[in-house]
Order: sequence, then C-alpha cells, then structure tokens
Amino acid sequence: MRGMPRVMSGLIYGGGLRVSECCELRVKNIDFDQGPVFVRSGKGDKDRLTLLAEIGRDELRPQLRGATALHQADRKSGLAGVWMPDALNRKYPNAGRELGWFWMFPSPTLSTDPRAGVVRRHHLCESVIQKAVNAAAVRASIHKPVSVHTLRYCFATHLLLNGVDIRQIQEYLGHANVETTMIYTHVVKELRNPARSPLDILHSGLRQ
Repeated sequence: MRGMPRVMSGLIYGGGLRVSECCELRVKNIDFDQGPVFVRSGKGDKDRLTLLAEIGRDELRPQLRGATALHQADRKSGLAGVWMPDALNRKYPNAGRELGWFWMFPSPTLSTDPRAGVVRRHHLCESVIQKAVNAAAVRASIHKPVSVHTLRYCFATHLLLNGVDIRQIQEYLGHANVETTMIYTHVVKELRNPARSPLDILHSGLRQ
C-alpha cells in the first residue's frame, strides 16, 4: 500500500481503531510527542486513548504537512470550516476554521454539507481505505477474507500474544464489556498451544 491508505492502515492496526474513527480523526487528536491517539465520540459516543506506534508518527508527519497546506488553502479561499458537533459549534462558532479541528485525512474534493447547506471539506470517505485494503490483499495473494476491521482484529490478537493485559486491551479497543474483548483469547489460545499432527509424530518416529 502507498500514500494516505497506507498511513491510515498503519494507524488502524497500530492502535486498534475502527475505520470510522480513523477517517474522523482531527489534527488535534494526534499527540506526536507523548504518543497517544485521542478517539473522540467513538462507538457509544465514548472518548478513549489508544496507541500510536513510533513508526506511525514518522509516516504521519508528511500527512500532517499535507493536511496543513490544504487547511491554509481552504482558509485563503474563504471556504466554510469543517463540520463540528452541534454543541461545540454553538459554543465555539469559529473552531471549525482552526487547524486543530481540521481533518487529519481530508477529502481531496469539496462537497455540500446537507445539514448546513454550505460547501466545505469533509474527511476522506471510508470506502477509500476499504477498497485499498481489499486491493492490497489481492496483490499480496491473501485468499482469506480481509477487510479494514481485520487490522483492528489483529491489533488485539497480537497484543494478547505479547502478554498485554486483557483489561488494557479492552480500553484500547473501546469495548464497554471485557466479555467482548475475551473473544480474541480463543484465537490466541489456539495459536499458543497448537497440537502436533499425528502424521508428524509418526514420521519423526520412523526416522528414529
């Protein structure tokens, strides 16, 4: 993968994000110094912190420069600010024009906001990253079903394989109940303790 889809895939796998959460990230949601990703109004309208890989920071910096340049161009053209939640828009009416609230992954094209009836820049559509991941799986000759959610699934599975506490993973994923996170433990158990095929046992006995 290349370009913006590659950066987004790294964020999703590196932090266990949902595709919608990644697309809706604002510039202020990424802390390049301390490392966390701030997920605002995730599933269930809950906020949480998750991981930002060190390699992810390096790949994100060019993306941030590109988003900043696009934000500056939009401001010079007099374009309306980005969409803001109603409560925040009422309290901070000019926040939508600030860089901090600009999309980390902005759409390259403008569109009319049906809620406000104004032309503005929205975030990148989820279908862009979904199609990119599907195409990458085909190029990599992966014949199993693959989706963007597979990256989030692998995030949890690989953390468990590396001994990270299930409760901590629950917080990273934003699961309301730990029972939801426990689903991943079944896969990990199979990966950690694979049975040895009787054919291999027989073959090793014959060689002896």
